Amino acid sequence: MTAKQVQSQMKRLTIGLNAAIVAVIENEPHILTVPHNGPKQADGTNDGTLPFGPFDPLSHRTLEQGLRGWVQEQTRLQLGYVEQLYTFGDRGRHAAEEDPGADHVVSVGYLALTRGQTAEIEGARWSPWYQYFPWEDWREGKPPIIDKVIIPLLREWTAETGGKSAEEYERGRRIDRLRLCFGVDGMQWDEEKVLERYELLYSAGLVLESWRDGRSHAKKPGEISPPLGKPMQFDHRRILATAMGRVRAKLKYRPVIFELMPETFTLFELQQMTEALLGLHVHKQNFRRLVEKAGLVEGTGRITTRTGGRPAEQFRFRREILNERPAPGLRLAPSRSRVNNQV
Repeated sequence: MTAKQVQSQMKRLTIGLNAAIVAVIENEPHILTVPHNGPKQADGTNDGTLPFGPFDPLSHRTLEQGLRGWVQEQTRLQLGYVEQLYTFGDRGRHAAEEDPGADHVVSVGYLALTRGQTAEIEGARWSPWYQYFPWEDWREGKPPIIDKVIIPLLREWTAETGGKSAEEYERGRRIDRLRLCFGVDGMQWDEEKVLERYELLYSAGLVLESWRDGRSHAKKPGEISPPLGKPMQFDHRRILATAMGRVRAKLKYRPVIFELMPETFTLFELQQMTEALLGLHVHKQNFRRLVEKAGLVEGTGRITTRTGGRPAEQFRFRREILNERPAPGLRLAPSRSRVNNQV
């Protein structure tokens, strides 16, 4: 085959820019989605997507500038805090790429944090991120869907291989993934492994995206009840899982939570915000001692009653902390009593 023939068979490469834009509204983390104009999926749905658009090197000097431009065009939002997440470039990331004539899309995912500005485009909306990952919210204890639906299906999947040595190795690898991701058989739940849990469910064919992408072993729509979270177009739920894990990890070593807080807040509101993002309960007194000892906040001298309870002092973020030490995060340890009692 000549070089010209090889080149004619090669797919074009398109760089896509995707934004997981996070806001916390009424103590619930939300993600901004926009309408998808493409055809409906095979199951008849047409789910929204994360804001996205192609990178145009003639119009965009940098990838981040291209992302900000697309987001503003689609949602009228001017983003503040933005950081690059990951580059998603695996072949066959969604069914459309199985078309021999389709471009291969490499997506550069970004995390953006905002204080919940209003999106000014018809159809754009803030959606609770736990509707996409209902097994991730442990604030009221272990979600029932884990033991009732997820673990039995995953154990069934791990037992599928036969007796050949290669299959036995794969079975052991599957069991290890189950233990590490979902904290079973004596392992502890790790709130940061959001992406790993989603990837495991995708590999096992338990999320709708796996069936939609043509994986032969995937469960068909309606076979799992309730379904394991709301699907998203393309591989945007994978990008969202990456963003969730990044936020949860970054809370512990960078003060990113203050990008989501109002200018002034009570310590109780700060705790609620932290719990909402982690999906875990945090011990109240330990949390307050940690925040005060870390020097992340300072009192304003004002009192508020907006929480509906006893009057509470208002605080604000000490931006000086960014210059005082290299990793000014919360460094908190979520209360494990509720988690350990449920695992």
